[in-house]
Amino acid sequence: MALIVQKYGGTSVADTDRIRSVAQRVIKTHSAGNDVVVVLSAMAGETNRLIQLAHQITDEPNTRELDVLLATGEQTTVSLFCIMLESMGCSAVSLLGHQANIITDTAFGRARIAEINADRIQDLLSQKKIVAIAGFQGRDQQGNITTLGRGGSDTSAVAIAAALKADICEIYTDVDGVYTTDPNICEKARKLEKVSYDEMLEMASLGAKVLQIRAVEFAKKFHVPVHVRSSFKEEEGTMVVEETEDMERLVVSGVAYSKDEARITLTKVPDHPGVASRILTPVGEAGIIVDMIIQNTRKGGLTDLTFTVPKADYQKAMSIQKEVAQSIGAEQVLGDEHIAKVSVIGVGMRSHSGVAAQTFAALAKENINIMMISTSEIKISCIIEEKHTELAVRVLHDAFALDSP
Repeated sequence: MALIVQKYGGTSVADTDRIRSVAQRVIKTHSAGNDVVVVLSAMAGETNRLIQLAHQITDEPNTRELDVLLATGEQTTVSLFCIMLESMGCSAVSLLGHQANIITDTAFGRARIAEINADRIQDLLSQKKIVAIAGFQGRDQQGNITTLGRGGSDTSAVAIAAALKADICEIYTDVDGVYTTDPNICEKARKLEKVSYDEMLEMASLGAKVLQIRAVEFAKKFHVPVHVRSSFKEEEGTMVVEETEDMERLVVSGVAYSKDEARITLTKVPDHPGVASRILTPVGEAGIIVDMIIQNTRKGGLTDLTFTVPKADYQKAMSIQKEVAQSIGAEQVLGDEHIAKVSVIGVGMRSHSGVAAQTFAALAKENINIMMISTSEIKISCIIEEKHTELAVRVLHDAFALDSP
């Protein structure tokens, strides 16, 4: 007997027919002698519908009240799911985030989990009940309902699995695993049998939307094995686990891309201590995440500084930088929203040389210009023109023969 946490996304519970299919899958797992905790998202499209309702009233709804509103999406799903299970002769109980004692900070709309008291969940499992928990939500120390942000149900599931010391956390979604790249743009993409936490962290941060990055962080920190699989198929998916020796033999395990980047350049910036801080501090204070940063030295004690931000924050960041440029005496601020980031990822890079050269050569062969480069122990990222994204992904996938098992 195992303790299994299963998470089902919005498309998996989009209507009552799909909720019935999920219930049948859960009953099958429970009937095999396992304890089962199910974490559910809101039905597909429901969160967007609720947001639109709030914005019909005001452009800036109160964040606390918005969280109270959005939490009803998951509340609907868990209640319907337990009604379905009971109608099929299976004992079940639903818990909202606060009832499951998921304690968060008070950052409404993007709260982070601080702790989970799993005693109530354990007690219900001891009664042989299936426990269905509303994902994406919790409560702060003052008892306010909070939500975890987009993709938060993944984080809920892995955090609950960690608190329960579950044997495995199964993430059911509309894809059947983690692929070497996006199969929608590269027909040679291959499903990976397993991937390391570090590789999955890079993939999640670089545009792969299979798992939410905070969920992977939890899994790595608490050593929770995660199985990413399809709720519409029975076949095995991809295991996200501790790094193993056979993973290191593969130099590159995947190619990721993101079109959600924008580039900002300040030209002819006075090159003296503290100037980078004066440029980037206001951006950070505005809650904008800066990714890649490059500085190019000019003659005459001047430099150009370029950095990337999420495309959604581009206009806000440009406005900030125009004020900064005036205050520090920079010549001008240039921006570009038509860029993309392509990255090769693999724990094998730690012990293999020449990956960067092979990456750059593959792109050069197709006349794809590299504007910026960023590296870590297990990834190389390049900023290129957005129009070359799909070609770059396919070229890099071929260059590292990722279609070969």
